[in-house]
Amino acid sequence: MTMNGARERLVVIGGDAAGMSAASQARRLKDPGELEIVAFERGHFASFSACGIPYWVGGDVPDRDRLIARTPEEHRARDIGLRMRTEVTEIDVARGRVRARDVDSGAESWTSYDNLVIATGARPVRPDLPGIDAPGVHGVQTLDDGQALLDTLARTRGRRAVVVGAGYIGVEMAEAMIRRGYEVTVVNRGSEPMSTLDPDMGRLVHTAMEGLGITMVDDAEVTKVLTGEDGRVRAVATEDAEFPADVVVLGIGVRPETALAEAAGLPLGAHRGLLTDLAMRVRGQENVWAGGDCVEVLDLVSGQERHIALGTHANKHGQVIGTNVGGGYATFPGVVGTAVSKVCDLEIARTGLREKDARRAGLQFETVTVESTNRAGYYPGASPMTVKMLAERRTGRLLGVQIVGREGAGKRVDIAAVALTAGMTVEQMTALDLGYAPPFSPVWDPVLVAARKATAAVKRGTV
Repeated sequence: MTMNGARERLVVIGGDAAGMSAASQARRLKDPGELEIVAFERGHFASFSACGIPYWVGGDVPDRDRLIARTPEEHRARDIGLRMRTEVTEIDVARGRVRARDVDSGAESWTSYDNLVIATGARPVRPDLPGIDAPGVHGVQTLDDGQALLDTLARTRGRRAVVVGAGYIGVEMAEAMIRRGYEVTVVNRGSEPMSTLDPDMGRLVHTAMEGLGITMVDDAEVTKVLTGEDGRVRAVATEDAEFPADVVVLGIGVRPETALAEAAGLPLGAHRGLLTDLAMRVRGQENVWAGGDCVEVLDLVSGQERHIALGTHANKHGQVIGTNVGGGYATFPGVVGTAVSKVCDLEIARTGLREKDARRAGLQFETVTVESTNRAGYYPGASPMTVKMLAERRTGRLLGVQIVGREGAGKRVDIAAVALTAGMTVEQMTALDLGYAPPFSPVWDPVLVAARKATAAVKRGTV
């Protein structure tokens, strides 16, 4: 309760993972008589899985509604005042209020707050190129985006798709378009797909994508989108070539959506994400909180701030914020940068630092790469797996792991994520008591084989 006895008001900007997790957790801790919760969401959907959109587009998830964790009606039934199609246009920190506009009617109003949660997410990178806004060019950040892309696919007679970018979204959308029967070309600015991996591991992904029939164009930057007489996209152009396209999907990545926060004078980091303390309170503010894809977080391995847009982090941020607003105490200590993806049956995983991350942090390191199998070699279905490991020179501290392989490869990265969080050395990792049976692993798990090899490399380096 406030000092005058009136109930407190929590205002949330953004109705997806971080925002609604914060609202829901605060509601668990405080009943409506103590805390009023008002949440603003400018889109048509709230509490949805953006990570699931490529699988919905590709047909693995048959129904859009399966990506919705909780409907607006379900939130309202829990006394969370979720206002859909309402965009916050201004934050007045000095007076503790926000201005919101009804997207459909244009009507504006101010709402005061005792606590404010900024969960504005991230926006897809959309380069300022000729033709980039032509019909048939799509980003895939929200369910509205996914529906717009599916509507285009339903209307388009041609079967040629160009995906711009080869990060997680680009790779996943390339697979989705292949599954829909399209001829797919991926135009990638980097030397290999998946820039979150080192190039030698990205090469494995490149080979697998070409094996699916995807045309990979690396070291190429899109200069413009060409349109036909009807104004629709017809091709994507680089400096050297043109690639015919009936539909274009942008998978270049995302940036924090922080223009609103910046205009309010709130602190941003090097990656343009909001800066918070461990409790997810915006630095320099007592009653303003932020979480999800709009913030920067501490990398526990490098000690530097990073921007990582993942639903796992966003939900944890929301839980922390909601606990603190609700009168409890919680912190978010940081991340180690774990991520996993797939291209059909190829699983791609990474955690910790790449080689260039370690160099940027001023670390000296050893790297090892091992080839193994996901199961005992004699067991049916055994398939190859490549594990790359980075360890700090002299100390042997684990710095990072990258894994590319088939079934059972991706989630093995969790072993390394736990080891990184615990600050283990590669020698300590060799003694980990991991589960073993021939259907699941060789007697020496591939991660432990890499740890043994990394231990030997560190010892050689100290001689």
